[in-house]
Amino acid sequence: MTRMTVTERLSLRQAFDLELHRREAERLAREETERAQQEADHAAASALYAALAEDPDFLGERGLKLDRTRYAVILDHEAFRLRAYFEAGEASITSADKRTATTPTAAPRKQAVASSVAGALDILAQFLADESPSC
Repeated sequence: MTRMTVTERLSLRQAFDLELHRREAERLAREETERAQQEADHAAASALYAALAEDPDFLGERGLKLDRTRYAVILDHEAFRLRAYFEAGEASITSADKRTATTPTAAPRKQAVASSVAGALDILAQFLADESPSC
C-alpha cells in the first residue's frame, strides 16, 4: 500500500481554499511588516524633531524654522532647506539651495544617507556648517 500525500487526498475546492488562506496569511504578514517599518520610521522622525526642537534659541539665531511631516524633518532657512526623510530604516538627508531655485521647492545640492537618528543629526550639522556663511 502506498502512502498518499496531502495534496493527493484533497479535492480541488479544498486545495483552492488552502491556497487562498496561504495567500491571505502572506499578505497579512507583509502588511504587518510594512506597518512596523512605518511606525519605526515615524518614531525616528519624531526623535530627530525632538532633538532639534530642544534648542529653539539656536534655531532662531540661525534663522531656521523647524517643521515636520510624518516621515520628514525640515530645517528651513530663507537661503536653503535641510531635510531628513526616514524610509525603510534609513534617513535620506538633503541640502537644497533656495537662492538659485526657479521653483518654490529647490532641487537638492547634496545628499547623504544615515542609518540612525544620531547619524542624521550629525549630517544635518555638517550641512548646516557648510551653509554657515549664509546664515
